[in-house]
Amino acid sequence: MARKHHKRSREQLPNFSGQHLMHNKKLIHEIADRANITKKDTVLELGAGKGALTTVLNQRAGKVLAVECDSGFVDILKRKTEQNPNTIIIHQDIMKIRLPKEKFIVVSNIPYAITTPIMKMLLNHPSSGFQRGVIVMEKGAAKRFTSHCVKNVYVLIWKMWFDIRLLKGISREHFSPPPKVDSAMVMITRKKEPVIPHKDYSAFLGLAEHAFKNPQASVGLALRGIFTPPQLKRLRRALKIDHEKPVGTLREDQWGIVFQTMVQHVPRVRWPRINKRKFDRQRKSPR
Repeated sequence: MARKHHKRSREQLPNFSGQHLMHNKKLIHEIADRANITKKDTVLELGAGKGALTTVLNQRAGKVLAVECDSGFVDILKRKTEQNPNTIIIHQDIMKIRLPKEKFIVVSNIPYAITTPIMKMLLNHPSSGFQRGVIVMEKGAAKRFTSHCVKNVYVLIWKMWFDIRLLKGISREHFSPPPKVDSAMVMITRKKEPVIPHKDYSAFLGLAEHAFKNPQASVGLALRGIFTPPQLKRLRRALKIDHEKPVGTLREDQWGIVFQTMVQHVPRVRWPRINKRKFDRQRKSPR
């Protein structure tokens, strides 16, 4: 597997410079084990590198879609998998691929520089076929995505439909050459029962964007302008929180209560509006 992603210039790669291949076979098998793959599964691997993980995945999965943009690595991948008809090598930029239409799993060691765009590509579309994933990423990003204290609207949105859990840290020494920072293994699982229905994505996004203008603000301050003072008082009672609780520390189920309260008691004209152009860009599936 390779942490490699071509962009137009080296200057555009502040967090990533070079190829970092995972060489620990025990770790590679652990990643595949955690993904719990069966012959019924379609697995998408983003940044397949020289195929260290690909050749483990294609022994377990029904189909493997291995994406790699480096021509040299693509040649190696094709040689290594020529006896495996269940493996399709996709020579393309990760951010330009078309996600599978069928249900799929992601098992990947992704490039540091495009960690958040990849996560958005997978998680911004709750009605997609993405079911679960085991992803190795930069440790700082992994902590941000799995923290109980949420600072980014997009992370909050993801958590309405997916569980995101940090499984373990991974030392930089497991890569050759070692990167400057450690990595982590993250498990993503689609919730059996979403907190917010898929059809309400845009309405919840408007609420989240309004509330997260300052994630450290108290719930009352963050939600002022949507709810009246009496409604806020009743809402805090329903949430079982004090007046000063920061909005970024609300649990997922509490956000479900906030949203349902808005839907039931706040006239639609007072619902926060989203930036339509930004929303359309965010929801547009990668091609």
